[in-house]
Amino acid sequence: TMINTASTTLLYLTIAMSLMVGTPNHLFSQTTPRQQPGAEVSFYAPDQHDLYDGRWILSGSKLHMVGTLNDPPGWDHMDNDASDVHPVDGSVEIDVNEIENTGSFVARMEIPEGSLIIEIDRFHEFSECQDGGIVASLFEHGTDSGCGDANWPKTFIFLAGWGFGRATLNGDTLYEEYQIHFMITQGIRDRETLVAHYPLEDKQSPAGAVNPATQQLDFYIRSPENDSRNHPTRQVFDHFFGMEVTWK
Repeated sequence: TMINTASTTLLYLTIAMSLMVGTPNHLFSQTTPRQQPGAEVSFYAPDQHDLYDGRWILSGSKLHMVGTLNDPPGWDHMDNDASDVHPVDGSVEIDVNEIENTGSFVARMEIPEGSLIIEIDRFHEFSECQDGGIVASLFEHGTDSGCGDANWPKTFIFLAGWGFGRATLNGDTLYEEYQIHFMITQGIRDRETLVAHYPLEDKQSPAGAVNPATQQLDFYIRSPENDSRNHPTRQVFDHFFGMEVTWK
């Protein structure tokens, strides 16, 4: 059964979660990827549920590419102001087992240079919070989430994966053994303008600069080699996002 994003979010919050709201005793005092100071809502981790099978099947659409494959050094492939963001045809299919850290991630897109396919070959844990390479229900990014870098705002992660993979362009090998990361997040980019309001001026809350009324898919493939002229500082950092996520 395919469930749209809004319905899934509502179900996730009202059925799958046990809520604790409002009183000081329920406010976390320490930061971990699953406990954030000042948070007024707590819920059970997936593996606390007797019926959790670990399998996540999702797809992403309304895809966009940040920059191009051939931008000269000095590029900004985060592009929070969305000045160099381009819609691309295609879809992303995710079918993973979060318990076993196995499964597939495949993105098929038509970009100006041709047919681009990005695929994870094996999942890999680069840091402890990644829990074997696939993880569900944690906070990532920002400056104080306890997991991930600060290139994105702090956001609740419904599902994320890390690993090594490859890309082909028009059937020819483009990249091999590059690092790939995908994540299903709260709304980092505005649903109309695609702007990411990060860093957020005059921020009033310890919560991340995201809109929890929306969801998105964000993913990249990057080289192991660095280049300090670029943002992020990699020789290759091909960055994409999808503004629609379907749970199956």
